[in-house]
Amino acid sequence: MAKVNPKQIPMKEQLPKERIKNFQEVPYGYFQEEAVDEAKRCLQCKKPLCVQGCPVGIDIPAFIDLIARKDFRGSLKKMKEKNALPAICGRVCPQEEQCQKLCVLSKMGEPISIGRLERFIADWESKQKEIEIPAVKAPTGKKVACVGGGPAGLTVAGELAKLGHEVTIFEALHQMGGVLVYGIPEFRLPNSIVEREVEYIHRLGVKITTSFVVGKVRTIDELLKEFDAVFIGTGAGLPWFMDLPGENYNGIYSANEYLTRINLMSAYKFPETDTPIVRGKQVAVIGGGNVAMDSVRTAVRLGAEKAMIIYRRSKAEMPARAEEIHHAEEEGVIFEFLTLPIAYHADIQGWVKEMECLRMELGEADTSGRRRPVAIKGSNFKIPVDVVVVAIGNSPNPLVPSTTPGLEVGGKGNIGIDESTGKTSKKGVFAGGDIATGAATVISAMGAGKKAARAIDAYLRNNRW
Repeated sequence: MAKVNPKQIPMKEQLPKERIKNFQEVPYGYFQEEAVDEAKRCLQCKKPLCVQGCPVGIDIPAFIDLIARKDFRGSLKKMKEKNALPAICGRVCPQEEQCQKLCVLSKMGEPISIGRLERFIADWESKQKEIEIPAVKAPTGKKVACVGGGPAGLTVAGELAKLGHEVTIFEALHQMGGVLVYGIPEFRLPNSIVEREVEYIHRLGVKITTSFVVGKVRTIDELLKEFDAVFIGTGAGLPWFMDLPGENYNGIYSANEYLTRINLMSAYKFPETDTPIVRGKQVAVIGGGNVAMDSVRTAVRLGAEKAMIIYRRSKAEMPARAEEIHHAEEEGVIFEFLTLPIAYHADIQGWVKEMECLRMELGEADTSGRRRPVAIKGSNFKIPVDVVVVAIGNSPNPLVPSTTPGLEVGGKGNIGIDESTGKTSKKGVFAGGDIATGAATVISAMGAGKKAARAIDAYLRNNRW
């Protein structure tokens, strides 16, 4: 057996000094030779642990082996047996904490770069003259409404369409994709990629209706009069704030508003586009997750002279992907660790000018397994700011639950479901993704969508609840 390279094949990317001036994608992706070399590192384990770490159950060794053999079309078909959105997942899923974490090669070096290979095979498809659409089963005569055009809704729609059901997606915004288009910047996930994946779902036979706010235009009960089942995948669109003095001053955004203006409404092109955004010179982003990294790296590209992450714990406790933290560091982002905002101060016009903070120290571990931050008494200090972005999390969007009688809702606003099926307390209504779990990952929402699709199909065929 040939000796296996213990190191991943690196992926080329834009230099930091160049990419901070544009919103183009940072990594270039693998070239064909690089992808084949990386695929050849796979040990083809008889009991592949990596598959256990994939929320949608992709046959990872099989699709990688086909890349190693240069059978790219075969690899793509194997991938799409389980995942209809590989170009998206290959870019934004936390593979290092899921499939790659379980890779046997980790014991002797670096794991197979599963995410990069997934991206490669999806991008290879985009270069072909004709995108292959799988055959769908004979029409069942059953109709399903998917409320929300994000990763959960797209997954449910695609799976059910292949099974012969008539599916319509109702999306509240003017563009499909949900968090994929309003929450993730172009430099991490270009909108053109999302549009390509949505078009694939559309070509499976799924009908798409945008600018349709369920709960306002029509309720779930009204949809049930026309459709045999409804899936709710409206995400977690209610931003959290900290309820601090001065939090309503001008220049303080939720990450939802900040990123939506920039990503979906192209505010970074203003005045070419007509959506304005405040381009701060001293920008503070509160939080330590991927949304915080997206926000602060966006601020850099909008011309911030000083872009800061304000995080109450240390770097070791940050939930953001290591790759995102690394890219932020390369791009000059300043990390203020063990720092907690407690108040904002404004100028005479009401624009934020300072953020008052406390220094923190780490105590015992809390329920998340991370050490709890404890304030150091009397450590108050101020940071000059002209824009603040609060990126500390979101709750499920409350509109659909609040307009649907008989739908059980948890204390945090999440719809109660049977986790194995996505069934809610209301007959014929299923849910999944962030609306049920709170803010989580794209791939976990897709995994929930696949479970729900199987359960919806069974319900439509046997009419048993």
